[in-house]
Amino acid sequence: MKTNFTEEQRYILAKKRVEKVSKFYKHLAVYVVVNIFLSAIFIVGDINDGDTFNEAFFNYHNYKIWLYWGIGILFQMINTFGINYFFNKDWEERKINDYMNEKEY
Repeated sequence: MKTNFTEEQRYILAKKRVEKVSKFYKHLAVYVVVNIFLSAIFIVGDINDGDTFNEAFFNYHNYKIWLYWGIGILFQMINTFGINYFFNKDWEERKINDYMNEKEY
Protein backbone atom coordinates (compact mmCIF):
# COMPACT_ATOMS: atom_id res chain seq x y z
CA MET A 1 0.00 0.00 0.00
CA LYS A 2 1.48 3.27 -1.10
CA THR A 3 0.81 6.36 0.95
CA ASN A 4 0.52 9.72 -0.75
CA PHE A 5 2.39 12.32 1.25
CA THR A 6 2.28 16.04 0.73
CA GLU A 7 5.45 17.84 -0.26
CA GLU A 8 5.86 19.17 3.29
CA GLN A 9 5.42 15.71 4.82
CA ARG A 10 7.99 14.25 2.42
CA TYR A 11 10.40 17.04 3.33
CA ILE A 12 9.98 16.37 7.05
CA LEU A 13 10.48 12.62 6.57
CA ALA A 14 13.56 13.20 4.42
CA LYS A 15 14.99 15.66 6.95
CA LYS A 16 14.50 13.14 9.79
CA ARG A 17 16.21 10.45 7.73
CA VAL A 18 19.17 12.71 6.96
CA GLU A 19 19.47 13.59 10.66
CA LYS A 20 19.46 9.88 11.53
CA VAL A 21 22.19 9.12 8.97
CA SER A 22 24.21 12.13 10.15
CA LYS A 23 23.92 10.95 13.75
CA PHE A 24 25.16 7.49 12.75
CA TYR A 25 28.24 8.86 10.95
CA LYS A 26 29.07 11.12 13.89
CA HIS A 27 28.76 8.16 16.25
CA LEU A 28 30.99 6.10 13.95
CA ALA A 29 33.64 8.85 13.90
CA VAL A 30 33.57 9.13 17.70
CA TYR A 31 33.84 5.33 17.92
CA VAL A 32 36.99 5.27 15.80
CA VAL A 33 38.71 8.26 17.44
CA VAL A 34 37.94 7.27 21.03
CA ASN A 35 38.90 3.63 20.50
CA ILE A 36 42.22 4.54 18.88
CA PHE A 37 42.95 6.80 21.83
CA LEU A 38 41.95 4.18 24.42
CA SER A 39 43.86 1.40 22.67
CA ALA A 40 46.97 3.59 22.62
CA ILE A 41 46.60 4.29 26.34
CA PHE A 42 46.15 0.58 27.11
CA ILE A 43 49.17 -0.38 25.01
CA VAL A 44 51.37 2.26 26.66
CA GLY A 45 50.14 1.11 30.07
CA ASP A 46 51.04 -2.50 29.27
CA ILE A 47 54.49 -1.44 28.08
CA ASN A 48 55.00 0.49 31.31
CA ASP A 49 54.02 -2.66 33.23
CA GLY A 50 56.84 -4.58 31.56
CA ASP A 51 55.32 -6.07 28.42
CA THR A 52 57.14 -5.76 25.13
CA PHE A 53 55.54 -3.69 22.39
CA ASN A 54 54.46 -6.80 20.48
CA GLU A 55 52.91 -8.36 23.60
CA ALA A 56 51.05 -5.16 24.40
CA PHE A 57 49.99 -4.51 20.80
CA PHE A 58 48.60 -8.00 20.24
CA ASN A 59 46.91 -8.32 23.64
CA TYR A 60 43.19 -8.96 23.08
CA HIS A 61 42.19 -7.11 26.23
CA ASN A 62 43.37 -3.83 24.71
CA TYR A 63 40.77 -4.16 21.95
CA LYS A 64 37.71 -5.56 23.76
CA ILE A 65 36.05 -2.16 23.73
CA TRP A 66 36.23 -2.16 19.90
CA LEU A 67 34.20 -5.36 19.85
CA TYR A 68 31.56 -4.44 22.42
CA TRP A 69 31.03 -0.88 21.23
CA GLY A 70 31.17 -2.19 17.65
CA ILE A 71 28.16 -4.40 18.34
CA GLY A 72 26.26 -1.26 19.34
CA ILE A 73 27.43 0.48 16.16
CA LEU A 74 26.24 -2.50 14.12
CA PHE A 75 22.76 -2.31 15.64
CA GLN A 76 22.65 1.43 15.03
CA MET A 77 23.68 0.85 11.39
CA ILE A 78 20.90 -1.70 10.96
CA ASN A 79 18.43 0.70 12.56
CA THR A 80 19.59 3.56 10.33
CA PHE A 81 19.98 1.85 6.96
CA GLY A 82 17.94 -1.31 7.37
CA ILE A 83 18.96 -4.94 7.25
CA ASN A 84 18.87 -5.16 3.44
CA TYR A 85 20.86 -2.01 2.74
CA PHE A 86 23.87 -3.74 1.23
CA PHE A 87 22.42 -6.97 -0.08
CA ASN A 88 19.11 -6.02 -1.64
CA LYS A 89 17.97 -6.71 -5.21
CA ASP A 90 19.45 -3.43 -6.51
CA TRP A 91 22.82 -4.44 -5.10
CA GLU A 92 22.58 -7.83 -6.78
CA GLU A 93 21.76 -6.24 -10.13
CA ARG A 94 24.67 -3.77 -9.82
CA LYS A 95 27.10 -6.59 -9.01
CA ILE A 96 25.85 -8.69 -11.93
CA ASN A 97 26.36 -5.73 -14.26
CA ASP A 98 29.81 -5.07 -12.79
CA TYR A 99 30.87 -8.67 -13.34
CA MET A 100 29.45 -8.71 -16.85
CA ASN A 101 31.39 -5.54 -17.72
CA GLU A 102 34.69 -6.94 -16.46
CA LYS A 103 37.13 -8.13 -19.09
CA GLU A 104 38.23 -11.19 -17.11
CA TYR A 105 35.95 -13.62 -15.31
